[in-house]
Amino acid sequence: MPRSVNSAASKARRKKLLNKAKGYWGARSKVLTVAKHHVEKGLVHAYRDRKLKKREYRSLWIIRINAAAREHGISYSKLIHLLDAKGIEINRKLLASMAAENPQAFTDVVKFAMN
Repeated sequence: MPRSVNSAASKARRKKLLNKAKGYWGARSKVLTVAKHHVEKGLVHAYRDRKLKKREYRSLWIIRINAAAREHGISYSKLIHLLDAKGIEINRKLLASMAAENPQAFTDVVKFAMN
């Protein structure tokens, strides 16, 4: 029995992989084995960095809240503790945007937490 090779599927598989490698430099976008390695590595980074992005944003929000809180003479940790003690559940993303875009509202929140 002759050997059967599904060349259409093989070509489609290679083409799909090389399309993912478009824009890569040199052999990374031209040579199948090199492209396969770099596409796989890129996907690993993409997966990992989707998780890291969340950490980085939370860190950024905390930095912004801390800077705004210190203008009112209180540290970030004390502000969060006071808000928690008062039962105010405002997330860090909202607090950070409030501090940047609406300083008066942030001032009101800080004053309410300190009283």
